Amino acid sequence: MKRSLLCLFFLLTLDGSGFSQPAKSAPAFYVVLNSLTKNCTVVDKVPRTDTPNITVASDAIFKTRAEAETAVKTLTPCNQ
Repeated sequence: MKRSLLCLFFLLTLDGSGFSQPAKSAPAFYVVLNSLTKNCTVVDKVPRTDTPNITVASDAIFKTRAEAETAVKTLTPCNQ
């Protein structure tokens, strides 16, 4: 009987809100360089690194799109 109650307690604990999805984090913007066209763009999703002609132009993560767009103007790879 004790074993059954203990198992039930653990099942209810695992099913509780402690394992629910976390709240959505703050938005993040990235500057991505297309090496074929030498064109930089601002994206709001994490860039994939397995694409051969798409690279991250800056290691910085920007909180707003406006910050990222002003960074595009100052980054060396984007101004070539």
